Amino acid sequence: MKQDPNLVKNHSHDGIAQVAWLYHVGNLSQQEISDRLGISRFKIVRLLAEAKQLGVVRIAIEHNTTTTLELADELTKRFGLKEAQVSPGPQIDSNAEARRAVGIVAAGFLARIALANQPITVGLGWGRTLAHMADNLVGVTNPDITFVSLMGLLNRADPTQPVDVCVRLAALTSGKANLLPAPFVVDDKDACNIILNQRLVKETLTTARSADYAITSVGECRDGAVLFESGLFTDQQIEQLRDNKVVADCCGVFFTADGAVADIPLNGCTPCAKPNQMPNTDMTLLAGGVSKSVATLAVLRANFADRLFVDEDLARKLLEDS
Repeated sequence: MKQDPNLVKNHSHDGIAQVAWLYHVGNLSQQEISDRLGISRFKIVRLLAEAKQLGVVRIAIEHNTTTTLELADELTKRFGLKEAQVSPGPQIDSNAEARRAVGIVAAGFLARIALANQPITVGLGWGRTLAHMADNLVGVTNPDITFVSLMGLLNRADPTQPVDVCVRLAALTSGKANLLPAPFVVDDKDACNIILNQRLVKETLTTARSADYAITSVGECRDGAVLFESGLFTDQQIEQLRDNKVVADCCGVFFTADGAVADIPLNGCTPCAKPNQMPNTDMTLLAGGVSKSVATLAVLRANFADRLFVDEDLARKLLEDS
């Protein structure tokens, strides 16, 4: 891969603008820009952050403040939360746009806690909304922040991986990344126990379970959802989820609609830092798009979330159905 010397040298204003244009207007992924310009994806992340800090990129959010604040207040009361934030509903009926909007709100929250606390440890789940959070974090430098993955690896390269999100955020903040060297799911409980007893896994999970804050998203357990289409689960494990009416996943724990932890072998097959193992951690839940309503309600009913960030349409649906 041959580098473009004019772009790399001194991070020229034109070079930063070029990367920002390709990403925000051209809709190329970070990897596609890396391949096109011949510079590393790590460098692309830094250049996109600089574009926002220098004002090359400005994000404008249409925000009906009164409406979203009222919804946030109602969610806080309804579910006994410390805080709720509601992003404006997307202009079009798009779950992707909803996730991006929630990611922007979450980036603001992350900036708030990262700048107010030194040192601080933040546990991270995985998902598209968290990837948007990393995309939109700006203006945060804290060498005493540690990002730790709460969950293991997926079986493919993906910008939503907890490893990827941890590394990106550590690079953006001059902080540290503590990565969990384990798969997200294994075949049986015996294999899971072997992994959990490995020294590096135990050390990382100890850090994760004592994190000051955790930010994670909701996974849907239904046909067509990312978890079912990912190839992570065996056919038998998917049948477990279907047969036991599992509707949601969060941090490697599988829930039924009433918020109960499903009584299935699969709940013993995920070497993750699980919410019931993190009693002193401030837990933030992210969800975007009305399609997440059933899963999000299930996780809220599990009663471990301290904060909830959702889009306007999902907020209304949660209040309507609860």
